[in-house]
Amino acid sequence: MRPILLNKIVLIALLMSILPLGSTFADGDVQAGNTKAYTCTGCHGIPGYNNVYPTYKVPKIGGQNYAYLVAALKAYRNGERDHATMTNQASSLNDGDIEDISAYFASLPLSSQPSGIVSAAEEKSKVCEACHGVTGKSVDPTYPNLAGQHASYLAQALGDYRSGARTNPIMAGMATNLSNQDIADLAAWFASQQGLQDLSIK
Repeated sequence: MRPILLNKIVLIALLMSILPLGSTFADGDVQAGNTKAYTCTGCHGIPGYNNVYPTYKVPKIGGQNYAYLVAALKAYRNGERDHATMTNQASSLNDGDIEDISAYFASLPLSSQPSGIVSAAEEKSKVCEACHGVTGKSVDPTYPNLAGQHASYLAQALGDYRSGARTNPIMAGMATNLSNQDIADLAAWFASQQGLQDLSIK
């Protein structure tokens, strides 16, 4: 093989090794998402803001996984997830809007400070590791990060999976046998980990 051709092959290989094969939010525009997401801060940007009925903390979405956010917004838009405010917000979004907004939220940093210290449920949380990661930071972007999420939101979600009010075959199977205490412990433990932030960090 000629030296020039060999050098070209080596150069290409080196470039491929240092360039990312793809961004977690490659299909979304972060800057455009920053502009489009302004209405989201009305709920998600107020620290400790409560959903009215049922009552739980509005979830933190700063630093959430891109693919999960896209799937969630599309589910609200399509009626697969039931929440009047979110359905109303998502109904006017096209796929590009959803991708841009999700890219912006995913680009925000995770919190460096845990929201509390809870250890009672650490052992119970091990069954969640395969999808949601060791401390609630998922290694698969199609699954949500749980670390730092509000305990009341997590408890509501687990209760809804257990009752069937929220449908997901994996989560339904996981939540079916959870007691109220299990749910409370798990929610408290994941909430205590450093991770998600509300949009007041903007």
